[in-house]
Amino acid sequence: MSLKLGSIATIVISSSETAKEVLHRNDQAFSSRTVPDAVRAHNHHESSVAWVPASAHWRKIRKICSREMFSVQQLDASQGLGRKIVQELLDHVEECCGWGCAVDIGGAAFTTSLNLLSNTIFSINLAHYDSNFSQEFKNIVWGVMEGLGRPNFVDYFPAFRLIDPQGIRWNMKIYFDKLFYIFDGIINQRLQSKTSSASKDVLDALLNLTKENDNEWSCSDIKHLLLDLFVAGTDTTSSTVEWAMAELLCNPEKMAKAQKEIRGVLGNEGIVQESDISKLPYLQSIVKETFRLHPPAPLLVPHKAETNVEICGFTIPKNSQVLVNAWAIGRDPSTWPNPSAFMPERFLECDIDVKGRDFELIPFGAGRRICPGMPLAHRMVHLMLASLLYSHAWKLEDGMKPENMDRSEKFGLTLQKAQPLWAIPIKV
Repeated sequence: MSLKLGSIATIVISSSETAKEVLHRNDQAFSSRTVPDAVRAHNHHESSVAWVPASAHWRKIRKICSREMFSVQQLDASQGLGRKIVQELLDHVEECCGWGCAVDIGGAAFTTSLNLLSNTIFSINLAHYDSNFSQEFKNIVWGVMEGLGRPNFVDYFPAFRLIDPQGIRWNMKIYFDKLFYIFDGIINQRLQSKTSSASKDVLDALLNLTKENDNEWSCSDIKHLLLDLFVAGTDTTSSTVEWAMAELLCNPEKMAKAQKEIRGVLGNEGIVQESDISKLPYLQSIVKETFRLHPPAPLLVPHKAETNVEICGFTIPKNSQVLVNAWAIGRDPSTWPNPSAFMPERFLECDIDVKGRDFELIPFGAGRRICPGMPLAHRMVHLMLASLLYSHAWKLEDGMKPENMDRSEKFGLTLQKAQPLWAIPIKV
């Protein structure tokens, strides 16, 4: 589908075959980004791993992310940290269970994701389950996502950029300021202490890079990278866990099947380990089905055509914005029988995965601009969901029936459940 909105030509890709043409066979030609005006707040588009062109600077940031956080070696080395953070989640659930009160699934998953990132990067917990900080941080993150997804007059008529008539860039600056204030405090404290953290965390590694070559890597670059990591790494992971639990609560027989599988592997006394996930094919199928129905970024991050490119007999003009509709691809009836139904069993019969090789299911994108945090997000979603299902049985609060659950969505750059999911844990 081709749309002409103001000065921007937008091409929307809604089939797996065409997505493969764009993100695989013509990956290089579509490797740049169309930058929304909102991202120009604090010139974030010049330093962001998500928004800079596929340049030497972008490759440097990707390399730093991979080396310090997302490589298999780093992820394996941090398994103990992941278990510790998930155990804190389970302690919170157990406390709620003891009081007989409901758990805000999305909020609890957000706190878990936030603390995993903050411990990996700063060696501290940024939030606690009984504090307001996690919700405040979540509101900031959603403000960023909503601002990026909101139609902006300036994006289609750049002549009005100086005016910012809807105030979207101004609001984004406020959200960025709040995040930078948090990061500045932590960075300054580390610099003033003149000592590394005991665990030699990611912040140490990033600060060491500024000492090696301040011209190529500065404290400003660190803050912009942290903004990307915390905005993208908390919202999407927690939202996926919340949607998975919502779908399972609406399909109790599938929840029971998943719990039976997990307890069959772990027995009655155990802790879910990352190494257990490979033995849980039904749980993996639940996660894939959740990504299919509820992709975290329904239109991915916009691509930009570097040259005129012919795709499937059509010419996509240079500088066109290209949106890949992962939401529509995941619900394409020519690929998925009964596409609106939550049926994890469909993935027990096929080898389709979410890692960018199978274009029928690309929640993280594909090609060279695939989400760099995918390896960590993939592990954490499985570990959190498996732990929640293993530790307790669950029911909707106030006797609500599954058919009455509000499953509407709110839309930004990412897609969230409009109404928070509250569920009551029951000791098994």
